[in-house]
Amino acid sequence: IHIDAEADFEEDPADAEIIAQIRELIDTRVRPAVAQDGGDIIYRGYRDGHLYLGLQGACHGCPSSAITLKNGIENLIRHYVPEVETVEAV
Repeated sequence: IHIDAEADFEEDPADAEIIAQIRELIDTRVRPAVAQDGGDIIYRGYRDGHLYLGLQGACHGCPSSAITLKNGIENLIRHYVPEVETVEAV
């Protein structure tokens, strides 16, 4: 499992707890689900309510990945981390 040590976006140190919750959810809930379909999700950054994720493997370029991202991943993360307003693929 690969997680970028550095985010691609400048993060606010005040968001450290939110970011830790997001990373935990990605590792425990999101990554195993997309791995079943041959894909992977990489954390790219969080800022001002916007979570940025990278789609890799089978997810990258998959026509249904946008639906999965919005309906599945965004809903899940927003349920557990209400500070997240949107989830975007980068």
